[in-house]
Amino acid sequence: MWQQFIQWLEHLRIPCSFQKYWGVCCPGCGFQSALIELLKGNIWKSIQIYPALIPILITILLFFMNLRINSKPISISLKSSFFLSIILILSNYIINLSSI
Repeated sequence: MWQQFIQWLEHLRIPCSFQKYWGVCCPGCGFQSALIELLKGNIWKSIQIYPALIPILITILLFFMNLRINSKPISISLKSSFFLSIILILSNYIINLSSI
């Protein structure tokens, strides 16, 4: 069943309209592929494709935890995780642009 879900996701991939119109990758390009690789258990390959994926997922988890349990440590962790995600997204985008 898990394999069927992953195959469904692979066939569901949404093409990047930013890349289609501008010919350049967007800051989110690679997210879907990295997520599929992570679900397959290929953590290192997922990180290579899109380094910000795991911090983004952690940020989402911390966000929902913060909604449920409003505590200062979770709030601080959420902010840190959010900024780490932004830095990784921008760094990855700049590296991808410079390799064109």
